[in-house]
Amino acid sequence: MIEKEKELWNRISAFEFDYKEAKFNFSHRLAKENNWTVSYSKTVIEEYKKYIFLCCTAQNGATPSDQVDQAWHLHLTYTKSYWIDFCQNTLNREVHHNPTQGGQVETAKFNDYYTRTLEAYQTAFGASPPIDIWPNNEERFADINFRRVNTNKHWIVQKPTLNLKKVFLQFAIPMACLSLIQASTSSESSFGTVIFIIIVFYLIYHSISNNNKNGKNNSGCSSGGCGSSCSSSGSGCSSGCGGCGGGD
Repeated sequence: MIEKEKELWNRISAFEFDYKEAKFNFSHRLAKENNWTVSYSKTVIEEYKKYIFLCCTAQNGATPSDQVDQAWHLHLTYTKSYWIDFCQNTLNREVHHNPTQGGQVETAKFNDYYTRTLEAYQTAFGASPPIDIWPNNEERFADINFRRVNTNKHWIVQKPTLNLKKVFLQFAIPMACLSLIQASTSSESSFGTVIFIIIVFYLIYHSISNNNKNGKNNSGCSSGGCGSSCSSSGSGCSSGCGGCGGGD
């Protein structure tokens, strides 16, 4: 880091998110909203600080991991802390957070931004970003289908990690073939039933394939990531759903 960057990082690093007098402070709220431990939440906050530093110093756009983005989202709700204490008095600039425009061009751009962010992190801090907070590109832009859920009214049950296409190929098709063989020795009506079952299985398989493709190719934040550009003066940034612009 050059001297100017060191001064900026020292200010960011010293910024306090938790107020001692608060009974439910920032790190605890971040932990509760994401079902994290408080210890992990505090680690994410430190990574969020590093990300904001990169927003202010990187020449190109920067894109955060999802965990870092959650810290950013929450910080934005603390409006005085974010806009006055952090942006105005600590960063001496505004760092905005706006939704991506979506589409394949944006997808490719912000995927590249994320790669550059990981590289800039290594250069600035002399170490690789922790993998449990900064996953690789594929995981970063695939593991994003989150929903806000009221846990007082709904249970949260983890889906089994089954490959439905594999299950279909290994079991459904052989069973249909076996039924077809049995039908060939019985009545024509049974043969028609088996044909119907095969058609249904095919439609299910086709639906599974399409859903998997759609899950990987959605436009916008679902697959593309986020980021953007700052004005050349560094006075403000216009960002995607989790990205920021380059620095001075």
